[in-house]
Amino acid sequence: MALPPRYGGGGRGFAARVVVIEELLAAGAPVSAHWVADRQAGPSILAHGTEEQKQRFLPAIAAGRCFFSIGMSEQEAGSDLANVRTRAERVPGGWRLTGTKKWTGGAHVNDYAIVLARTGEHEDRHQGLSQFIVDLRAPGVRTEPIHLLTGEHTFNWFHLDGVEVPDGMLLGQEGDGWKQVTGELAFERSGPERYLSTFPLLVSLTRELRRGAATPDQQARLGALLARIFAIRQLSLGVADALDTGRPADVRAALVKDLGTRLEGELVHEVRRILPRAANTGATPGSYPHHLAYALLHSPGYTLRGGTNEILRGVITRGLERQS
Repeated sequence: MALPPRYGGGGRGFAARVVVIEELLAAGAPVSAHWVADRQAGPSILAHGTEEQKQRFLPAIAAGRCFFSIGMSEQEAGSDLANVRTRAERVPGGWRLTGTKKWTGGAHVNDYAIVLARTGEHEDRHQGLSQFIVDLRAPGVRTEPIHLLTGEHTFNWFHLDGVEVPDGMLLGQEGDGWKQVTGELAFERSGPERYLSTFPLLVSLTRELRRGAATPDQQARLGALLARIFAIRQLSLGVADALDTGRPADVRAALVKDLGTRLEGELVHEVRRILPRAANTGATPGSYPHHLAYALLHSPGYTLRGGTNEILRGVITRGLERQS
């Protein structure tokens, strides 16, 4: 929706996209396949890519024919992203990438990944980083599954064993990787997925309370959760507006992510206090025990994905210091 019409998009902007994404997430729609391509790979290519890259990838993304993964995190460089050890070395006609990424969602089924790699040595670790568009079916690419507590396979180890990447697949300028990736994280950290991952559980709780006679205490606790969601939603819409108007959004996005993912984890436990029931993965899909079980199993990852809360608070603090 947010990509320009000349590249096959709707030209509607990020705020309009948020409205649709909210409805998809609230309904529990299956959106993960196209998620990264639509949310951040497309906008990143639009912002930093060559015209050839835009013509090649953006219409395919808009048509739902091209799927992307994120090649950022590593074993010892998750939230400390500047510590990446994946290297890109110059070879005739391009680059050779060697290293291992972790938590690469969809790498076993997607088409491409935008990979952050070190292309030069500097005293400042934030220098000498570049981004590459890597074909996930290229020789030397190998994935290993990482299973969630639910048993689901969505994440992977993503090995690059001397993968050849042509010059035309360098995204943006060599050495600008850190600046580019921090801008990309604003897309990743600020959307409705940061406060609506557990929304189906809240809907299920509300239905259960309607069936019975909800006590004043239950109503008050439910109201407090809804008020927090509404407040974070307003912050998220503010980030979408900033992105639409070209204003800096990294600090606001970090704030949304910190507040949103803390709420998601706390919501699961508060819901259990409001209506104590046994969680059960084998219960009827869509039922309260079923939603509760899956929310409990997913909740440990809420404050990790997209950067830990501790790292995000550092981003927020440094941003406020710049503004003061």
